[in-house]
Order: sequence, then structure tokens, then C-alpha cells
Amino acid sequence: MPELPEAEAYRRLAEAAVGRRVVAVSTPDLWYLKGGTDRDALEAALVAARVLDVRRHGKRVLVDVDSGHVLGLQFGMTGTLELDGEAGVGDLRYTPSRREPGWVRFAVRFEEGGVLAVHDPRRLGGVTLDPDLSRLGPDAAVVRPAVLARALAASHAPVKARLLDQSVVAGVGNLVADEVLWRAAVDPRRRSADLRRAELGRLHRHLVATLEDLLARGGSHLGDLGPERRPGGRCPKDGTSLARAVVGGRTTWWCPAHQR
Repeated sequence: MPELPEAEAYRRLAEAAVGRRVVAVSTPDLWYLKGGTDRDALEAALVAARVLDVRRHGKRVLVDVDSGHVLGLQFGMTGTLELDGEAGVGDLRYTPSRREPGWVRFAVRFEEGGVLAVHDPRRLGGVTLDPDLSRLGPDAAVVRPAVLARALAASHAPVKARLLDQSVVAGVGNLVADEVLWRAAVDPRRRSADLRRAELGRLHRHLVATLEDLLARGGSHLGDLGPERRPGGRCPKDGTSLARAVVGGRTTWWCPAHQR
């Protein structure tokens, strides 16, 4: 976390900054600047520039400004975005609910008033000027069925590992992947290339629907499976004890009865 639902909530929050002009940039943690970005470049690109649009691709929020540059924001596991003191997401599973001044890694102040700020206790996110998105796959919320099917069919890796690969589909993290596979009744350990056409179609439908559902609920951790992802957890569908393993480098939970 944050995953695509959180990033989309941040994008929607930041839309309120469209039309505002930047008057100051704060970069108290230079380590948080990524991809060769430095303080001078950020200030040159952003100060006096007006926000034109706020977009999202996968887990990244992209802020277009009229200087011709794009501000890229990533949030890692613990990053949150705030505008004018309002948080885009009310709760994150792995992030403290309190706000410490020292956790502000980046902020911009606007001529019209207000501040856009990134809080990140564990410093796992980052800020990039003009980020390169060429290595990212299509956004998970809008990926076409045939595109997803081809990407999965081309690999013998476990299906969960493919879903987590941001070059295959951008935006899916560990919690979303487990929830989608549980809803689609697909074992996360299955080889991607072994999925049948009907299973691929079902997986795509549940991917798109689950992302919409989790956004409406308020976070990636608010799925039906989420509360049961623990020792002793049981499948919300049939009560079977959940299985646990490491798949794609991440702790994975699934129902051995109905996920095949």
C-alpha cells in the first residue's frame, strides 16, 4: 500500500489544485527526490507554474504544469497525499494515523493559498520530475481483456507474480492481487500460461470490478478477503481455512477449496 485505489483517491483530491499557481517548493528530504531529480530542477520547473491537470498511471500520480513539465509522485507503502490539510485516504494499513512534521518529504505552496504535501514515515515513495513511464504496462483499471490475456499467456510465472509485475499491468499490489484472485477463484500459484480463456476473461472482469469496489470502499485493505489474511483466517465464501505461502516475493493468502 498504497495501491491503485489509494493513488486514484490522491489524484481526485489533487484535482482541486488545478488552476492554482505554485509559489514555493519544499524539499526537506533530498533523498526523496528520484530519477536524477534535484531541488534546483524542481524549483525551476514548478515555481510560478500553474497546475493544468492531475492524472494517474498505476500507482503514480502525475501533475501537469504549464511550464511543460510533469511532477511524478510515488507513495511506496506508507506515503500519503494531503491538500490544504485534507488527506486523500483516511486510513492505510501500514501507516501511522498520526502526522509528524518530520514526515513531510515534499510540498508545494500555492499563490491562491493551500499546500500539496507528501507525508511518508518510512521514506519508501519518491518525487520525480518528468518521470519515464515507458517501462510501465497499461493501467490496471482500464487494461483491455485481450491485452491482459496476451501478457499472462506469454509467461510461465505464477499468475500472482505477473499481476504484481508493473511492466505487465500497472497499479496492482499485494492486497489487490490476493483479493482479485480470490474473487476470480484462481489459485495464485497457477502458471499464467496455463489459464484457460474463460479463466482469463473472469480474471479481467474481477480485476476491473475489484478496483472500482475498493476505491468506493476507501482502500486496498477493505476487500472481503482482507480481514482474513492472517493466521487462522477463513475464506469468507466457504469458511475453509486459508492457505499461506510466498508467491512473487510477497506473502499470499488464498482459499484452497474454491481457488483452483
